[in-house]
Amino acid sequence: MPPKVKEESCTGCGRCEDICPAGVYELVDKKPNVKDPDECTECGACVDNCAVEAIVLE
Repeated sequence: MPPKVKEESCTGCGRCEDICPAGVYELVDKKPNVKDPDECTECGACVDNCAVEAIVLE
């Protein structure tokens, strides 16, 4: 399953966009958008590197 962003927790730092090896994120209005969920490899890099725990892999 693709990552889900808890928008109420997200600070818009852009770390997920920078760290994702598959490039599934893009920042839109300082919030991450999962632009290509089918490319997600569920590696967990975004979850592990989100300082505010705003990203969840289910």
